[in-house]
Amino acid sequence: MDKNQVTQALEKVKANSPKRNFRQSYDLVINLTHIDLKKAEHKVDFYTQLSHPTGKQIKVCALVGPELRESAKSNCDEAILADDFLKYKDKKSIKKLANSYDYFIAQATIMPKIATAFGRVFGPKGKMPSPKAGCVVPPNANLKPLVDKLKKTVRLRTINDPVIRCLVGKEDMKDEEVMDNIMSIYDQVIHHLPEGKHNVKNICLKLSMGPVVKVGEKTEEETKGKKKAKPKAEAPKAEEKPAEAPKAKEEPKPEPKDKPKEEAEK
Repeated sequence: MDKNQVTQALEKVKANSPKRNFRQSYDLVINLTHIDLKKAEHKVDFYTQLSHPTGKQIKVCALVGPELRESAKSNCDEAILADDFLKYKDKKSIKKLANSYDYFIAQATIMPKIATAFGRVFGPKGKMPSPKAGCVVPPNANLKPLVDKLKKTVRLRTINDPVIRCLVGKEDMKDEEVMDNIMSIYDQVIHHLPEGKHNVKNICLKLSMGPVVKVGEKTEEETKGKKKAKPKAEAPKAEEKPAEAPKAKEEPKPEPKDKPKEEAEK
């Protein structure tokens, strides 16, 4: 996949998607092949930072002790102190919390308390604070750079099928920004696959309410053009032989007037 193919796919998506009364999202779908998700080395699950924010409002909640209270309140959308964990006793309230935020930052020194209070719900939902994303921090951490980074971070993973889906931008973003995000994701994904780009079956792009467009797919006109047979070369004509001149008719030989003497005597 190259930038020209992505640019053409973006143009097709925009041309074939009807306008809506809301900001539609660009969704990227990478279909994989020759992948066995039963094998640990074939599973994909990692975080990557994009060149540009996707346009989605990323919400961050911090689960911290008193050491990070002020920094969490200044930089995060929500800060929950360890002393308040007891308020989340039932699964319903924990589920509501998990669904309300994209990322959870955890103070490393209270991770056991976080696991006890929220692990039973956060774990299956994939919302536990992740060291891979840099979300487990020491008590003296500066949370502002981390929160800024998380706003441009996406999680790429295969769940039950060999497919990776992710948001790469909004329709009001510049094409160059969306393209940069797509190329960044593609480059990262192929480095996490056992056979690299050979494990990529196809790549699709769409807007929220629009049709799916395959990146690199030939247009119908291009396909028809290829299928048109080349005109057959005409066989060289045989050289015409010059017409032979008609043969002159042989004139009958005149009979001799006088018969031979021998015949006359007879």
